[in-house]
Amino acid sequence: MIAFLIDADNLNSPIWVEEAFRAIERRHGFIAIRRAYGSAENLKGLAETLRVLAIRPVLNLFLPKNTTDMALAIDAVELACTEPNLKLVAIGSGDLDFAPLAVRLREKGIKVLCATKKSKMSADAKPFFQEIFYVDVNSATIQDLPQSTAEIEELIPASKIAKKTTSAQIPAKQVKPKQIAQKKASPKPAPKTVARVQSASPSIEDILDAAPTLMSGEWQPLSAIAKQLHDKKILAKSASSTKLFKKFMKSFKLEPATKPNRVQFLPLPK
Repeated sequence: MIAFLIDADNLNSPIWVEEAFRAIERRHGFIAIRRAYGSAENLKGLAETLRVLAIRPVLNLFLPKNTTDMALAIDAVELACTEPNLKLVAIGSGDLDFAPLAVRLREKGIKVLCATKKSKMSADAKPFFQEIFYVDVNSATIQDLPQSTAEIEELIPASKIAKKTTSAQIPAKQVKPKQIAQKKASPKPAPKTVARVQSASPSIEDILDAAPTLMSGEWQPLSAIAKQLHDKKILAKSASSTKLFKKFMKSFKLEPATKPNRVQFLPLPK
């Protein structure tokens, strides 16, 4: 069992929370326990992301002193004592305040990760975690684990990855005046457009490849799965995810019957 406990007063950007969540699930598997602790203002700013990722908000007490760290630590210790299958806890904060918590969880045989923005990571806190996920858009990486360049880039949203080409990288090509005249005289051929063909009938394998969390067999929020299918071009933007899953009723279950909002994968018996 994996738990992701977020200090929403620290990891308070929807982009950071989603990047950390996707990275942890890709590397370690399905996150069963998902909670975000924070003030009403910060939780409101994360409302849509918490809904899509099915993360439970935990509202902090209205006190002049910030007690979010204490609330998160209490729940983490309670989980460690009551959930015998808990094997990994990811803490969404780089505060040094969580170092004692990391020590106690580790002593109970639980792996402890940290997910935070690089600039918010306390240097003194680093030795207390077995892995650190950095969610900076331009430098997303995982510390203390061997990894390939592809894995590092995978944590960065595709829309943020751009090939940078400078004039210094491409040497200027000398063109003679006669060649310039010839180029102006000859009309340019019309550019060829290549349209990406959307699969008219995606298979069950296509769906599971695009949304691997379904393979856990647990109920998943339909909106989150639909987003993954749209992102992987398995499902057109105007297409209904409900209609797609109803084509494979032996493999997927939807609830409730009217206006379903969650989906479950039903593996075939071996």
